[in-house]
Amino acid sequence: MEKKTFKEKLLTESISLLKIFVISFLLVSLLTTFVIKPVKVVGDSMYPTLHNHDNGFSSVITKLTRGIRRFDIVVVYLPTDKKYIVKRVIALPNETVSYENNQLFINNSPLAEPFLDEKYMQEVTKEGSNFTKNFDPLTLKSDEYFLLGDNRPFSLDSMYYGPFKENQIISIGVFVLFQLPIR
Repeated sequence: MEKKTFKEKLLTESISLLKIFVISFLLVSLLTTFVIKPVKVVGDSMYPTLHNHDNGFSSVITKLTRGIRRFDIVVVYLPTDKKYIVKRVIALPNETVSYENNQLFINNSPLAEPFLDEKYMQEVTKEGSNFTKNFDPLTLKSDEYFLLGDNRPFSLDSMYYGPFKENQIISIGVFVLFQLPIR
């Protein structure tokens, strides 16, 4: 039986370690591309549902398997800003969306938004102002979604960017693991 020299052992161990790094990198890449995506909430646009500095995961596979539904929380990529944002799906492709006096209308029919916190809405808005700005009916194209933050006065969303394309929506839902205590 041959004894390996120190250099041979070092080379063997280095190759083994390199294989582990490559396999780990490939697994993490596949996992974050097709299964889950790490998410960090930045800002208060989804408050009180999500908080600034919340960290967790969002499901890529849910988008691929069941599709995007109304009121889903989604992670969206903004190519112009090269960043990800978290918003809620309000209107789906080919629908007409509008707001009047804090009332959501889809295809001219009123629709409740049970996830909005009425008490918080009253705290944030001044007497006579709307939590969600009024806007005239907007009809979405076959690949467009209308997305808003849950904290409407403090959210850059479809009111600012316009409708989002389906390919900009990366994943669905946010499972919060922890919040960094940075304020």
